[in-house]
Amino acid sequence: MATVQKVNGDAGEGKTKWDRVEEMDEFRLLILAKKEFVIPATVFFVVYYFALPVLVGYAPEFMSRKVLGPVNLAYLFALSQFFVAWGIAWAYVCAARRFDKFGAHILETLKREGYDEKQDGKRGL
Repeated sequence: MATVQKVNGDAGEGKTKWDRVEEMDEFRLLILAKKEFVIPATVFFVVYYFALPVLVGYAPEFMSRKVLGPVNLAYLFALSQFFVAWGIAWAYVCAARRFDKFGAHILETLKREGYDEKQDGKRGL
């Protein structure tokens, strides 16, 4: 079981590394930036996902309209969900670059305060 180490120095005297990170404005901005992306993207996808069964149930004439041969709007809508999911994933990858900048700045600040990343390894803070 990993133990939580105390941060030395004036800025974090008597506090754990996680306490110090939680106090950082960069961390708050990181959490806010993630919320600003994840919540709207999730709401959009859930609404888009459930629109298919709702439309098929409440507007069957519209959804059964033939578009190309035997292919109707319902089939196209179902197929489009794959592309929408890929689009959201691509948008998240683009947004994650901004998240990574916040994370890098947080690590730089911690290193200036005496945090040794090699000492903790992959266990985190």
